[in-house]
Amino acid sequence: MPETETAATVAVPFDAKALLASLPELPGVYRMLDMAGNVLYVGKAKSLKKRVASYFRENQPSPRISLMVRQIAAVETTVTRSESEALLLENNLIKQLSPRYNILFRDDKSYPYILVSKDKFPRIAYYRGSLDARRAEYFGPYPSAVAVRESVHLLQRMFRLRTCEDSVYANRSRPCLLHQIKRCSAPCVGLISSEAYAEDLRLARLFLQGRQQEVMKALAAAMTQAAENLAFEQAAIYRDQMQSLRHVQEKQYVESTRGEDLDIIVAVEANGTVCVNLAMVRGGRHLGDRAHFPAGASGCLAIEALGAFLRQHYLDHPIPSRILVNLKFQEEEVQEALETLAERKVAVIEPRQEMHRIWVEMAVQNARLALTARQTTLSMQGKRQQALAEALGLESVERIECFDISHTQGEATVASCVVYQGNAMKKSDYRRFNIRDIQPGDDYAAMHQAVQRRYEKVASGESQAPDLILIDGGKGQVSSAAAALAELGLSHLPMLGVAKGEARKPGLETLIFPDDREPLQLPPEHPGLHLIQEVRDEAHRFAIGGHRAQRGKARRTSRLEEIAGVGQKRRKALITQFGGLQGIVEAGVDQLANTPGISRELAEKIYAALH
Repeated sequence: MPETETAATVAVPFDAKALLASLPELPGVYRMLDMAGNVLYVGKAKSLKKRVASYFRENQPSPRISLMVRQIAAVETTVTRSESEALLLENNLIKQLSPRYNILFRDDKSYPYILVSKDKFPRIAYYRGSLDARRAEYFGPYPSAVAVRESVHLLQRMFRLRTCEDSVYANRSRPCLLHQIKRCSAPCVGLISSEAYAEDLRLARLFLQGRQQEVMKALAAAMTQAAENLAFEQAAIYRDQMQSLRHVQEKQYVESTRGEDLDIIVAVEANGTVCVNLAMVRGGRHLGDRAHFPAGASGCLAIEALGAFLRQHYLDHPIPSRILVNLKFQEEEVQEALETLAERKVAVIEPRQEMHRIWVEMAVQNARLALTARQTTLSMQGKRQQALAEALGLESVERIECFDISHTQGEATVASCVVYQGNAMKKSDYRRFNIRDIQPGDDYAAMHQAVQRRYEKVASGESQAPDLILIDGGKGQVSSAAAALAELGLSHLPMLGVAKGEARKPGLETLIFPDDREPLQLPPEHPGLHLIQEVRDEAHRFAIGGHRAQRGKARRTSRLEEIAGVGQKRRKALITQFGGLQGIVEAGVDQLANTPGISRELAEKIYAALH
């Protein structure tokens, strides 16, 4: 993308008139900087001159923007070829720089879809990830995993499509339980022809597209035809499908008969917190909603959050032809940019029809409920943090990092580091460490290595230091972690060991300090202990997940494959001789050498490698 870079950096006081005189009436991105050179705000414009000039009016409607303008010491601009390019560049810079006054929506999770494979007998499945139209067909997105799974279950009940993995499907010799409970037509064992299965799949596609009346007519016609042909069992199947579809239509309390696709986006503010709620309608069916809480939105207006969400969300997600909003939206630039990205007309409008008004009102109500729940959670988490800080004599525990070690008798040792920050777990900062070059099962050495690797960047100034380090373990693990910090010159960082109580019962944990202080045992009902338990349990979960993945990978790759001179034929001969890897490990050199194709020299090499 060709760009023209210009910069206006002037001495204080900032001369806005001189800046505006130098700006072109071209699309681009602008960056507001303070005296220290920190980026305060990143924005995009159809006309840089007009947009930047709007910040220096006498009456600024937003107190938040007014406060930012008073801190501006310089403005940098980047001219782009089009407004859509400016929108993309703005979003990239916001994610990269995290400016203080930008409203940033961190949507770490991709939205799920229903996948329809392109096999002879296609399967339907829950799917999350990048889309590849060459390998499958995708329906969605859906606002939650629950919405996808409910839809998959409906398709199973109505059309009996397969959901099993290809490896399972290819190795079936008789129908599975899903066929017995009438949730699958068992194409794996030939109980349905490819033509009949294709017809069921066609109806399922119509259903997903919201064309339910067409599905009902097709089923009715098929039932009549089957009855005339005296195929009463098949007619009964069609009858059951029609009953299931009627049940779905009755249960779907919010539904449009036109089968439209649209998004409902509402912004609601309460007590200084803004919630943007996204609800999805696909094929006329309301699929549910998801609440989003932006970062850097303190003191922002609901309409500002709405605009920021529209600019950021649709860069990574499909753009429907119609987007319903609850506030009068005046940023024509955003609508034009969305149309450029979608390469078609996109309407961002307030609801006019009765059904649309119902959907928007539902989204607003759910946004308010989400705000109430969040404020309750934040209040509880704030009390936990304050209680923990007071119990430990610390000024703050805003950022907590917790370590745990997981292995199976020394195999596939993995260390986890999870982060709690801003009243919630910060999953983007989680880290796993594959522990190597230690004695298998040495938890102390594993903890030393994990802590050292994590805080090397803190010591060099490349990473943020926590307010508190938690170690899941007793005195030995804490001492090892403290030694690692001492080697890095970070002994001043507060650290705490969390030793499990009798019978590992929650509430009986003992808190161990790395210095000479006596261990501390907080009451089971102490809010600070509850916070420690939450973070510790998350570290444990994350470590076990990493360990199981590593162990599974190691066990899928035979250790024999790593030994030079042991090819496929010799591996097969060894496995035949000893019945598997465990038998080979237990065998001595003489026994190995008695295997066909294995010389004494190679047997010694195999024995050494396995031990």
